[in-house]
Amino acid sequence: MDNWDEIRTAYQVARLGTVSGAAEVLGVHHATVIRHIDALEGRLGVKLFQRHARGYTATEAGHDLMRVAQTTDDQLQQLEGRIKGRGNEVAGDLLVTSLVAFAPLLVPALTSFRAQYPDVIVRFLTDDRVFRLEYGEAHVALRAGPAPQEPDNVVQSFARQDIALYAHRDYITKHGMPEGEDDLKDHFFVSHDDPESRAPFARWLRGHVPADHVVFRSTDSRVLEAAVAEGAGIGFMGAREAALRPELVQVMPPREDWASPLWLVTHVDLHRTAKVQAFLSHLKAFAGEGSAR
Repeated sequence: MDNWDEIRTAYQVARLGTVSGAAEVLGVHHATVIRHIDALEGRLGVKLFQRHARGYTATEAGHDLMRVAQTTDDQLQQLEGRIKGRGNEVAGDLLVTSLVAFAPLLVPALTSFRAQYPDVIVRFLTDDRVFRLEYGEAHVALRAGPAPQEPDNVVQSFARQDIALYAHRDYITKHGMPEGEDDLKDHFFVSHDDPESRAPFARWLRGHVPADHVVFRSTDSRVLEAAVAEGAGIGFMGAREAALRPELVQVMPPREDWASPLWLVTHVDLHRTAKVQAFLSHLKAFAGEGSAR
């Protein structure tokens, strides 16, 4: 791409709206920014910007160019991350992604890993969306549910997430301990706000508890755990996470049909690198030690 510098300049002008802002981000003189814009408009034969006293506003053609430039810029940054991850040293960025619910496992594992490899910079990214390893968005992903099927990924069975029902001891003191499933209809619950959630324990709850008894709802697992810990009602929680909260009482033990298998996912291009292999080995050992305690 012979004129990528000019396109990148136009993208920053469109994004920021001023020549000075683009110059600062790019680390060039403002005259260079103007020269790039003029040259690109001359080459394409269209106006990319409307000039006015407050700065530059992208025309329709400018918006089209900005969308292409943004995609290209994102992909180049992701490629850079993948290339940097192919070295033979256990150093630099380590990008790990998971649902936030797995933070109680991954945060201490990542902390102890960095203590062993101090040249590593940990980046732990949590989101409900599936990060695309083929674009370099992560080195290692921890996922729950059915085995991931994306091509060019290496998928390893890791463990399973044991789920049980918990309540704060003050809730139990006030409302009593359910003696069995038949008693659940007389209690209050904390659960996900999505009535169509496909999580096996959420489906089970819909079949055993009236909807109007789910009195505290959220889309964030951290909020749900906090609500259970505050006594808002009975709720599902990972057994590992609940063990860290002595104020919680297990209302019903983990069940096979509530459990979710966990998978470690890496991209085939990065799977054999020293950094990824070192972390995979560390995480497996860490999780094994945790389950033995």
